[in-house]
Amino acid sequence: MKQLSRGERLPLASHAPAGALQAGLSASGLALDFACFALDARGKLVDERYMTFFNQPLSPCGGVRSAAVGADKDGFVFELGRLPPSVERVVIAASVDGGGTMSQLQSGYLRLVSREGEFARFDFAGRDFAAEQALMLGELYRKDGGWRFMAVGQGFNGGLAALVRHFGADVAADAPSRAAAAAPARPAPAVSLEKRVEQAAPQLVSLVKSAGVSLAKVGLGQHRARVCLVLDISGSMSTLYRKGLVQRFAERILALGCRFDDDGEIDVFLFGRNVHRGAPMGLGNWSGYVAQMIERHPLEGDTRYGAAMEAVRRHYFPDAGGGARSQPLVQSGKAALPVYVMFVTDGGTSDKPLTERQLRWASREPIFWQFMGIGKGRKSKARALASFADSDFPFLEKLDELDGRLIDNADFFAVASPDEHSDDQLYDLLMTEYPGWVKQAQQHGLLG
Repeated sequence: MKQLSRGERLPLASHAPAGALQAGLSASGLALDFACFALDARGKLVDERYMTFFNQPLSPCGGVRSAAVGADKDGFVFELGRLPPSVERVVIAASVDGGGTMSQLQSGYLRLVSREGEFARFDFAGRDFAAEQALMLGELYRKDGGWRFMAVGQGFNGGLAALVRHFGADVAADAPSRAAAAAPARPAPAVSLEKRVEQAAPQLVSLVKSAGVSLAKVGLGQHRARVCLVLDISGSMSTLYRKGLVQRFAERILALGCRFDDDGEIDVFLFGRNVHRGAPMGLGNWSGYVAQMIERHPLEGDTRYGAAMEAVRRHYFPDAGGGARSQPLVQSGKAALPVYVMFVTDGGTSDKPLTERQLRWASREPIFWQFMGIGKGRKSKARALASFADSDFPFLEKLDELDGRLIDNADFFAVASPDEHSDDQLYDLLMTEYPGWVKQAQQHGLLG
């Protein structure tokens, strides 16, 4: 029996030559629901009937069935040969049934079983996760005419409903949990992104449309990514917060997040002397969000980029062994979603050596850093404006060209004020180097 680690891949031909196998699932310390998603080449559900779970236990073709596997009361039975050719991948996922987060898991496993018995196992535990409410545990995928398995173990914010939206892009209401007594037979009908924004936050509709236009220009109209906003809360930012400029900028990033990941949320971190992880900013809490965060975490002295970058990396890649300060996390498998980080500051940092190490280490991870300096700064490649005699952000400029990285994973531009550019201009700026990074990350095996 082979013990799999996160990202490890296993050909199935020798274990299940006819595509007949089972996946036994177990978790302790937290009640979980399990589901399978049969996806096409675009990573979308081929049909909503191909989401297999406790309330819809059999796919139309009979290729995936929810059933106990041996002593495991939860699991799936696969007849992969029955799946239609349009199915390229089958993702096995878990979500919290009721309250709680994945960090509360004591232990869990996914084990693969053939007619000859168990041949592979992937273990996972709460120490590998934080506030996520769903997990992508493993993936069966076609390769060179056969099927393979990859141990994924990636946390996902938002629970089962967010997973359904991510894979199917065709549900608006929360997907059912086993704890819901009156659960519907299948997810609710589709509601478009624009319609959901119009219903929940009509003031953001034009921003979402503008972001969509800029993404389409660079060929990322269907691109999916997680979005993170990192905000400087040093004392010198006081006027920008008081005038509401940071709030309006955050709304523009939320709109980008809606286009990149239609769960309608972005992650938020605040940093000064310390680093604080805020509640996700979404369509339900966007109005007055920044003021509430600043009331909870008042402005601080000092500015520490490196500490903030370490916290962000820890959040998205919690399995960085040995501590993010002491070694890089080198991905052993391809990430399902890249991370786009919008990093906003108005001054220098007191932890330059750590910042440089963080950026070099992060160049081996599926994460892109977009730095924006609020001040005069001389460099803005997309704007191609006249140079200034000096720069407020020489260190950020250095980061933009930092040596020793696997790939170029950062971009920088400066503004006089967060509202200097129109919506269209800002979104164009944000896409200056990211599309090229996506291609490099794919070429180096960081992204699927």
